[in-house]
Amino acid sequence: MEKIVDIIEAIAAEKGLEPEKVKEALKTAFKQTAKRVISDHFEYEVEINEETRAANIFQIITVVADDAPELQGELADAYISLTDAKELDEDVEIDDQLHQEHKLEDYGRTAAGQLHREIEFHIQRLVEDELYNKFKGKIGTIVSGRVTRVDHQQNTFIELDEIRAILPMKSRIKGEIFKPGEILKAVVRRVNVDKEVGMVIELSRTSPKFLEELLALEVPEINDETVIIEHSARIPGERAKIALYSTHPKVDPVGATVGVKGVRINAVSEELNGENIDCVEYTNVPELFISRAMSPAIISSVRILDTEEGEENKAVVVLPSDQKSKAIGRSGINIRLASMLTSYAIELEEQEGMSTSETGEIEEEREGIDSLEALFK
Repeated sequence: MEKIVDIIEAIAAEKGLEPEKVKEALKTAFKQTAKRVISDHFEYEVEINEETRAANIFQIITVVADDAPELQGELADAYISLTDAKELDEDVEIDDQLHQEHKLEDYGRTAAGQLHREIEFHIQRLVEDELYNKFKGKIGTIVSGRVTRVDHQQNTFIELDEIRAILPMKSRIKGEIFKPGEILKAVVRRVNVDKEVGMVIELSRTSPKFLEELLALEVPEINDETVIIEHSARIPGERAKIALYSTHPKVDPVGATVGVKGVRINAVSEELNGENIDCVEYTNVPELFISRAMSPAIISSVRILDTEEGEENKAVVVLPSDQKSKAIGRSGINIRLASMLTSYAIELEEQEGMSTSETGEIEEEREGIDSLEALFK
């Protein structure tokens, strides 16, 4: 076929694909067409001549001994005897391969139609593979797109680069309602290929990763890794806790993330439908980290329990009775988030007869001791 190189360049430009990959896809299309039109018993090779800009199809013929059994039967055309082969090339040997050229034009409209369908199929597969690899690399990152529709099950469909992604209802923050035409941000949660519907991109707005990515967009110090998010925990639409630490001695991780008058954290909270976000400074001292994670409750002390290998980590938090309600939070939300953030199952133990002011002095002293201990770990 003539001008195949021009076709390759045109397809590559139109679809945004690499010319070399388009060339390989078209070679496969030619081979499959030859198998369907000529014979599927033989192997074919396709060469694209850059000078003539044409594609040439060759049937591969294997040289065998004159008395080889392959010369008899249904696949005899795929083989040639050594004697006959030497008439074509004196230097040929057994197991060498010769090429017999075929022209698809000689097979009429059937071949042309089949080739057209094969090219469409393989180019579409190539486009899908490129998109799959593109979005596979975006898992855990934020994308934005336009809402195209919301079905009767409240699944939201979003258009991303001519691909339709889905935000399931379970991955939508409670109370959110989206309408067609709105621009929506979400994090890529999963990319799958379904045999019936093709590529499926699943998005999420409830994942802790969505919170982390929003903070990276809003806080330059997180984006340039001056401030690191060590852990995060969310109860979507209600409250979240994030543990932060700074890689620079002059940067306060909590202050940088909150921003002046809370402008940065409030911008993220607004995107999350009003979700409250607590910022906690991370430390590798578990007692101190748990104490900070229990904020706004003021803690007297934390005791780490011994556990066997494979068991969940456990900690006992001792606090004044007047701090218990703060530690638990509404519907248990504060202690649940603290457990999720620290990866410790937390038990509360009331300490009678101690005031909040006395607890504050103990906490300040304990924090100083733990900070010094952390330097030597």
